[in-house]
Amino acid sequence: MPFRRAVRIIAAAALSAWTAFIPALRPAAADGTAGGGPSAVVFAYDRFGEDQNPSISIRLDQFEAHLDELTDGDYHVLPLPGILEALRDGRTLPDRTVAITIDEASRSAFTEAWPRLKAAGLPFTLFVATDAVDRGSPAHMTWAEIRQLAAAGVTIGALGTSTQSMLARSPDQLAADLRRMAERFQAELGRPPALLAYPQGEYSLAVRQQVIDLGFTAAFGQQSGVLHAGADPWSLPRFVMNETYGSADRFELAANALPLPVSDLTPADPLISVNPPPLGFTIDGSVGSTAKLACFATGQGRTALERIAEDRVEVRIKEPFPPGRARVNCTLPADDGRWRWLGVQFLIPE
Repeated sequence: MPFRRAVRIIAAAALSAWTAFIPALRPAAADGTAGGGPSAVVFAYDRFGEDQNPSISIRLDQFEAHLDELTDGDYHVLPLPGILEALRDGRTLPDRTVAITIDEASRSAFTEAWPRLKAAGLPFTLFVATDAVDRGSPAHMTWAEIRQLAAAGVTIGALGTSTQSMLARSPDQLAADLRRMAERFQAELGRPPALLAYPQGEYSLAVRQQVIDLGFTAAFGQQSGVLHAGADPWSLPRFVMNETYGSADRFELAANALPLPVSDLTPADPLISVNPPPLGFTIDGSVGSTAKLACFATGQGRTALERIAEDRVEVRIKEPFPPGRARVNCTLPADDGRWRWLGVQFLIPE
């Protein structure tokens, strides 16, 4: 069966399994939606309790505090396929809907995160990088352990063949890697992956198009933000949690975030050719007043904003970004002390 068709069949089956589950949940509050539609916060973790890797690991006490917040607070932690289906169909999600994702399939995700998530009764999605698993790396899960998670109801998605940026490969190399990854999923799990997380959150319009062409139903970056019905399914945001950015206060702030829906985002390609990038967007009128909108650029702090029209904003980034990843986060206060959030990640070539 062709890879693209197989992905679509598997995705449809996985999503339909949650069709009856979503409507039974508590309806969303009026201030918990984007323009009357559903929204959800997705968290991204990688490793757990690996203090030697603070940039990609969360301390166990931090992770436990996050789980306490999700289980003691007014949140609804749902399986990611059900959330995506609700977004696609425009159906209601509860206010403060949350999804948990874990990248890479590390050993600590199995030994530390999985027992805690299972004890808390919280669903999650695991994005697997296949090469490390195939090599039998002691820092990663085995296929048998991944099958154990899948049998327990964990959604298994793909991170690619490795954790290296997809931008480092030619289009032909990337296509070959993605097909090889899908073949390993088919051989070990009996189905190709339908969901993908871009390694390091890095993608370009060309990479995104390849992901679409191969039939993936959704793909996730690492820019901050909130899922909503108008979001691009192949560049969905997630709030990354690690030791540095995993405080209880930041987690609670993110878990309560609301979307800042925009259109006509420029530049369209995260892989920029002009530095600093001429960032601009049109804000959906459903959010109300945007007078208190503020944007912050990596290493530069708060930026100047220029109103081109009532709903069109251009962000005046003062200095060029150094090579690598850079982000701009825009926030807007909402009701009940919550914040609307838009994150944009740029990739600056050498």
